[in-house]
Amino acid sequence: MADKDPAPPPPAPPAAPDKAGPSGAATAQKQHKKARAASPPPLDRLPPYNVVLLNDDDHTYEYVIEMLGKLFGHDEARAFKMAEELDTTGRVIVLTTHKEKAELKRDQITAYGADVRMETSMGSMSSVIEPAE
Repeated sequence: MADKDPAPPPPAPPAAPDKAGPSGAATAQKQHKKARAASPPPLDRLPPYNVVLLNDDDHTYEYVIEMLGKLFGHDEARAFKMAEELDTTGRVIVLTTHKEKAELKRDQITAYGADVRMETSMGSMSSVIEPAE
């Protein structure tokens, strides 16, 4: 019979922290502070931006209500009130959020397409984003 290989040595115990240097907890706190400083602020602390829908004569109330429901999740009553404000004032804030999401929603509005209910509608509605006050 062949000789068995000797058993491997047991793993070494973890090294104790150096009493002269920073403790493990202090080092972890410093690393956490560095990581927080390098990362962007949380979404709830980012500066807010408004997504503003602009009025035109080439889209119906039904189109506006449908679009606000599909893109923003607004119920029909809220979307109708926004459509009324849009018609009356020429603009309406449809969402306030951080800049990246505001840009996405603006782009979704401009990509939504023409209003099939109107022959004169040649494309999507316009919108802008602006810093919220």
